[in-house]
Amino acid sequence: MGGHWHGRTPRTSSQRILLGAVEAMKVGGQAVIEGVMMRYKEKVSTAVRKKGKIIFHNQKVSSVTKKHPVLKIPLVRGFVFLIEMIVVGMKSLIWSAGQQDDEGEISNTEASITVMVSLLLGLGLFILLPYWLATFIAPAKTVAFNIWDGVFRLVIFVAYLLGIGLWADIKTVFQYHGAEHKAVNCYESKKKLTVENCKKSNIFHPRCGTSLLLFVVLISIFVFAVVRTPHWYYNILARIVLVPVIVGISYEILMFTANHYDNKFVRWLSTPGQWTQSLTTREPTGKQIEVAIAAIKKVT
Repeated sequence: MGGHWHGRTPRTSSQRILLGAVEAMKVGGQAVIEGVMMRYKEKVSTAVRKKGKIIFHNQKVSSVTKKHPVLKIPLVRGFVFLIEMIVVGMKSLIWSAGQQDDEGEISNTEASITVMVSLLLGLGLFILLPYWLATFIAPAKTVAFNIWDGVFRLVIFVAYLLGIGLWADIKTVFQYHGAEHKAVNCYESKKKLTVENCKKSNIFHPRCGTSLLLFVVLISIFVFAVVRTPHWYYNILARIVLVPVIVGISYEILMFTANHYDNKFVRWLSTPGQWTQSLTTREPTGKQIEVAIAAIKKVT
């Protein structure tokens, strides 16, 4: 849940508590089932607590941008990083789920079905449903329609986060999400990685994937207000085809706010993202923080 990104970190103000001053210190991660996945450069480590012990799944990954540097250019890199994080994150999530299941790891077939169902649910919830609701308010070819479409998408997004947050299992995942943020913030502020130091660290992180998703929802309102047709099928197709563009723009905004977080205006711009993160994080326990620390130590 809510992984965050390996964006360029600022090189000023050693007192920044949210972003490290040394580029080599960039770390990203996400919460998984009963644990945390951390990534640093090409190292990935997923740590979960099983029967009272912390176990690990370590792997090495290489970004496609190394082989194809053109994919690093602004507006392109965001979607590339998103796909890579989804792939790595899903592998870690599936492995962690298998550790909690007495039947062992999930098969490739089960994993594929899970991914397909998730994609279809996402398409239905965040593209088809808001579009359908907006048809009751304004004609599809109008700017007002696209604004309402975006408003409904935002409401559904927030309602979705609030809804899943009511489940006990998801609450635990959100606690590990908080542990991940606190451990990364502690590490990037150059403090010793201890449970006590992590507890004092901020639960909000400006590179969080939850903030990226919020930017995607907001930016889509403006993009679809410009790109519109009177035909519903073209509009639906545009909402799918333009996802890489919207993600690319959103990623650049996220990186800008993260790299200039000491600016008061930028910090104000980050407030909606911080509020959204409050829906996907919970205060972690000491044992959950221990798992996050164990994962980050494996990759740094």
